[in-house]
Parts: sequence; structure tokens; C-alpha cells
Amino acid sequence: MTFTFHPRGTCSQEMHFRLNEENVIEELEVVGGCSGNLQGLAALLRGMDAREAASRLRGIRCGMKSTSCPDQMAVALERELARQAANLKELEKS
Repeated sequence: MTFTFHPRGTCSQEMHFRLNEENVIEELEVVGGCSGNLQGLAALLRGMDAREAASRLRGIRCGMKSTSCPDQMAVALERELARQAANLKELEKS
């Protein structure tokens, strides 16, 4: 499934990412931001488990900012994983 996230506090404006059924990152495209760095981030994340990626990216800062594009990618992944877990829990109640 493909998801769109609007990061806060970074130069990038949108993050589009696709996870497969096992929550492995299949694709990442970032709109705005430092092109070369974000292409590198996308290449490194492709094929990585979303939980592992979020764990590695969480807390990275960009200069004096309290966040960064990698940190915001962690936020996006964590939100999607939490949403999936909540949906699964709701289905189990039914």
C-alpha cells in the first residue's frame, strides 16, 4: 500500500512511501528537501523492515532543527504501523 505523509519542520513537503504486506519498504519518494540526500535515504530504506527503519532514523536532527527528513520518515512509519496495529486490534474484537 502507498501512503503520503506531510513532514513538519523540514525542507521536504511530502513523503510518499509504499509498504508491502510484511511492512517492508518497497519505495520512497520525497518532494522537496535535499535531493541527493533524500535519494540516498530512499535507496538505503528500500527492502528494509519499516520498524527497523523507524528505529534507526528516529532522533536524527538537521543542524539546529529539532527534527530532520530521516526523523520525519520515522514518524511517518511509526504512525502507519500504529494505525495498522489499531485496525488489527479492532478486527480481532469483531
